Amino acid sequence: MSDPLPTADGPSRTVGPVVSAAHLASGAMPALSEVEFAMTMMVNAYHRWMVRCMSAAGAPGMSPLDTLVLHSVNHRGRPKSLADICLVLNIEDTHTVTYALKKLQTAGLVETGRRGKEKTVAITSEGEAICMEYRQLREALLVGPVKDLGMDEVELSRLAAMLRSVSGHYDQAARAAAAM
Repeated sequence: MSDPLPTADGPSRTVGPVVSAAHLASGAMPALSEVEFAMTMMVNAYHRWMVRCMSAAGAPGMSPLDTLVLHSVNHRGRPKSLADICLVLNIEDTHTVTYALKKLQTAGLVETGRRGKEKTVAITSEGEAICMEYRQLREALLVGPVKDLGMDEVELSRLAAMLRSVSGHYDQAARAAAAM
């Protein structure tokens, strides 16, 4: 989609889609390139936010993956298996989550247990406290200002559902590319 921009001498000119790779946007669906660029910007900003917020919450040195795994383990207060965490976060490389769990355990934020023969991980009281501090900072520093933008929350939920759906197409395309 192109937006008209005013020029210095008055009349407006049209600017093409905002993308990071024009050669990809020149195909049959330029809007998908716009979404990809927006997702790239969003992911990088989100990762930066998670690291800074986690540090402010009292857990410096956590990576974005460490943060995601910690919040996933804390979710609903039930122990999780490695497979549960990887499935929910759509992570294929389980060794990266295993490393994050070891780091979180060393920090005293999670603890291991068993569910039958399966190894599980659960949040500790210290881990839960960090998650709650993160939540309070998120509410004050991020949620409040975003809410002030007046975005329609139903529309945001619809966008989230659409992105989850499109992620499935990327997964299928990745499987197809791996089979080539």
